[in-house]
Amino acid sequence: MRVAQGAAILMLAVLGGVVIGETPLPLATVAAVFANNIWDAGLIVDPIDAGIIWSYRLPRTLLAAACGAGLALSGVVLQALVRNALADPYLLGVSAGAGAGAVAVTILGVGGGLLGISGGAFVGATLAFAVVAMLARAAGGGSAQLVLAGIAGSQLFNALTSFLIAKSANAEQARGIMFWLLGNLSGVRWPDVMLAAPVTAVGFLICLWFARAMDAFSFGVSSAASLGIAVRRVQIMLIGAVTLMTATMVSLVGSIGFVGLVIPHAMRFVVGPQHARLVPASALAGAVFLIVADIASRMLIPGQVVPIGVVTALVGAPGFALILVRNRRWS
Repeated sequence: MRVAQGAAILMLAVLGGVVIGETPLPLATVAAVFANNIWDAGLIVDPIDAGIIWSYRLPRTLLAAACGAGLALSGVVLQALVRNALADPYLLGVSAGAGAGAVAVTILGVGGGLLGISGGAFVGATLAFAVVAMLARAAGGGSAQLVLAGIAGSQLFNALTSFLIAKSANAEQARGIMFWLLGNLSGVRWPDVMLAAPVTAVGFLICLWFARAMDAFSFGVSSAASLGIAVRRVQIMLIGAVTLMTATMVSLVGSIGFVGLVIPHAMRFVVGPQHARLVPASALAGAVFLIVADIASRMLIPGQVVPIGVVTALVGAPGFALILVRNRRWS
């Protein structure tokens, strides 16, 4: 029943993302376009409306769902591994590293054509996490040190990105890249969905497979090892999944913050801390949240699309403050 309810909620959110916009479209038109493209029904639909629905709003909404789920799952994993409710890909520098890698490939042509934007983002995300992990280990290895190292890593890679843009990009490139780095779903097409959806699905299955291991990690690495968890192998698998999901999403839509921070924490209030329930709940909530944020980004300013990262920050920043206050009360 809960699976059916979750699927229904997601379908309603996707339908809302397709219907709602500057040009509202009736459900009958949306249904006719779906029937024509899926079953070749041959129903008469205005070509402009058909293009808006099938070539613009639907792939944009599906990519928002995939990105929201992937970023929320990344937050779940990182919070379990480092035992800190403030951990997420944005805060730990993974998103900043992915952005720097993608910009290096785009502007400088790093990789000699062998690396695409997604490949560059993956390399950048992996390098950023390695730098943050080494810095945290040198500082003592605690979860607080990891978060502080992540903040330093984020600033370092964000500064590197800004330097690359200022040094090598022309004015038009700089404007486009800066807008993209704030989170942009405007140029989404079906090939983007075909890349993001499988990556998120694989990440979801990995997280679900290691749900019990993440429960054990919540009590510390030593406790996980005493329970028979292959600590190193599980850490590599989970960190690899986080890096892959974050790098893919950043390469497609730019850096979107606070999803991986706020959604897992909120879902713990709803379903509890057990990861067998937290993983699917966070994936669903992240998908729905980013779809709603995308709708808001198209509706806030008439005739203009607000970067989706701005919308998530407007919601996530107060959520971040609540987490800080709540953690202070606990301590």
